[in-house]
Amino acid sequence: MNKERIISNVAKLLQEIPTSMDIVKDDQKKDKRFQYLAKHMVEKAIKRDALLTSDDDQGIAIFFKEDGSSEGFWDEILTDLQLALKVTGIKKGLKALKNQKFIRKQRPNKGSYLYCWFWGILPDARGLTDKKTAYKMKDQMFAISKKEQLPIYAETRIRRVCVAYRRYGFELLNEWEHPSGDTMYFLKYEPEKN
Repeated sequence: MNKERIISNVAKLLQEIPTSMDIVKDDQKKDKRFQYLAKHMVEKAIKRDALLTSDDDQGIAIFFKEDGSSEGFWDEILTDLQLALKVTGIKKGLKALKNQKFIRKQRPNKGSYLYCWFWGILPDARGLTDKKTAYKMKDQMFAISKKEQLPIYAETRIRRVCVAYRRYGFELLNEWEHPSGDTMYFLKYEPEKN
């Protein structure tokens, strides 16, 4: 695994995602802010054994197993403060926390499930290439879901991504008019029973 390449690829992908575009402070340090956010995400994924990558690192997913427990309160506060200082700024950080509160309520508050926090494919590996990066990653996630017998939850503000999730077998649970003015889609995949 090439951690630096993965972080760099996540930073590129984040610049296409409406939610990260909303929260990253738009100033002369914007590229560094995306790098810091990508590093935070990848390190959190590695720490929780939640990082999935394609063979060439052009497809990256962060796929958490959730069970109602979380990091300690002080760890989360410290991380949120660091992100506010280095990525969002205080004003955007507070706005993002408010939105996250609603978004979290769309997932179960007890029991175990899988959560697709991030899934991105670099432009060269998208579409109908012979690499089939998205399909292979989807199969990897579905295999974990089936083995664990746990549903997968995901959300997106990109309509074409929602359509792809639906094509892969996800059910649309809810639509929310995001404060930015676009629609956020909440989805769930239920594995076949063993």
